[in-house]
Amino acid sequence: MNQVTVGSYLSQRLEEVGIRDYFAIPGDFNLSLLDELLKNPRLKMINCCNELNAGYAADGYAREKGVAALVLTFGVGGLSAVNAVAGAFAEDLPVIVISGGPNVNSLMENRVLHHTLAQPEEGAKFVHSVYKEITAHAVVIREVSTAAFRIDEAIRIALSAQKPVYIEIACNLAGTLISKPNTLALAPTRQSDPSSLQKALKHVADFLNGARQPVLVAGSRLRAGDTRGAFKTLASKCGYGVACMPNAKSFFPETNPQFMGIYWGNASSPGCREVVESSDAYLFAGPIFSDYTTVGFSALIQPARLVEASPECILVEGQVYHGIVLSEFLTGLASKLNSNTTSLDAYLRIKEEARVAPPTASDELSLSTRRLFHHINESLDATSTVVAETGDSWFNGMDLHLPDGCKFEIQMQYGSIGWSVGAFLGLAAANPERRVIGLIGDGSFQMTAQEVSTFLRYNYSGVIFLMNNGAYTIEVMIHDGPYNTLQNWNYAAMVKSLKGQSPILSQAVRTEKELVSVLKKSKTFTGLTFIEVILDRTDCNKALLGWGTAVADYNAGKGNAAG
Repeated sequence: MNQVTVGSYLSQRLEEVGIRDYFAIPGDFNLSLLDELLKNPRLKMINCCNELNAGYAADGYAREKGVAALVLTFGVGGLSAVNAVAGAFAEDLPVIVISGGPNVNSLMENRVLHHTLAQPEEGAKFVHSVYKEITAHAVVIREVSTAAFRIDEAIRIALSAQKPVYIEIACNLAGTLISKPNTLALAPTRQSDPSSLQKALKHVADFLNGARQPVLVAGSRLRAGDTRGAFKTLASKCGYGVACMPNAKSFFPETNPQFMGIYWGNASSPGCREVVESSDAYLFAGPIFSDYTTVGFSALIQPARLVEASPECILVEGQVYHGIVLSEFLTGLASKLNSNTTSLDAYLRIKEEARVAPPTASDELSLSTRRLFHHINESLDATSTVVAETGDSWFNGMDLHLPDGCKFEIQMQYGSIGWSVGAFLGLAAANPERRVIGLIGDGSFQMTAQEVSTFLRYNYSGVIFLMNNGAYTIEVMIHDGPYNTLQNWNYAAMVKSLKGQSPILSQAVRTEKELVSVLKKSKTFTGLTFIEVILDRTDCNKALLGWGTAVADYNAGKGNAAG
């Protein structure tokens, strides 16, 4: 009773950190490990179609649950998942990648193994070498005596760093007995350095209290350590106008009277950019200033006016403060700031009137993107989670006015097209009580379409809007060419062919009348609703036009590197 297998030890630790489902692809090196994981009745295995999609699903799962697990076979499996794991690293998501590895005896005998590079001395090392570059920690377990410690260490690092880790376990060790897990706090317990925190709080408070028109801007790294609550408290105490960067949409309630919109350079919400960039002080909490989030580095953010509060440090007026937990900093700052509504007042003076639905055309005419997203917006509620794929869905998604409780997920830093299909699955698995809504372009869908079958296999519910315009629209707007044209599919019919015995409502729509009809059916439908929307190739969000030009200019060396 005092011993468990290595695989059972791992399964208990996964359960302890809140994982209830893991995404897996079987292969001969991980079959024994999967046998051990399956003995835990409180963990559910979700079998995906391929490793890349399973990795995207783990990405989505981690966004909802805070941590995820991905089980692969050695070599071919591990390398197939690399792109998804790299994306999780870029997006600060703790995905625990678990791989079965070669038999220890085979390695000691220096044999040439399958799934390797056919180099006996180095052949088993290459996967570990790759994962060292895209994870916070990569470990190979080939000694049973260190297995427990190495598993615990990897999981602790994943949660502390909010990054993926890689654990490879030799296939002949998965069923070997070791001491059962002891009680151990794997979640991070990091605290701020008291002196550094107090100095940073005083400096930033003095700077912001001395400003005429300070603003707050939420960034995507508020996800790390779940710092969003502290940010909301800070906003309510200081009264500043609040904006969100595009990859932080939904991190601050859009129904809050202080919300000014999305700050995204020239793709910002009306009035938001003008107020943010004209302010004499701005606190960006958890930002990533990339070419995408700054529209080719054209955003007019002046370093002298910037307070950059990140999970690693606080930067203000050229001074850097280290050793500070971001949530503690934001919480402490809330009690030190004077109330100042100047930026919010400025926004309210130039704010456009309440959003008006785009004019209705004949319901028999071709459906426009604007009318489509009007109806999508009307369908959202507090239980909705919107997943926006890279492309025009980014920009149309930014225009959605989210009700309280509605979540919005986007992979803007890594921007891997096809991500959303797997993430759609992972989000649904993480919380079946929420209604996941996927906004996916046809080009992206062709990358990872087969994972819809996994969604159907496990009877999850959700809605996919497939935008069929026959092209990679985001690439068209950056730099067009024949390579942006797609081979068209009959998407609605294709998805029906994946359903097996699962319920599915799949339909192509060309007019508003057809869209309204299928949306009405989907309200009471349990299962996957798949709506293929036929759109014109050039019918895109107007913000994409300027964004595409700015990014293209920057890629060509013409862009402004300031900001």
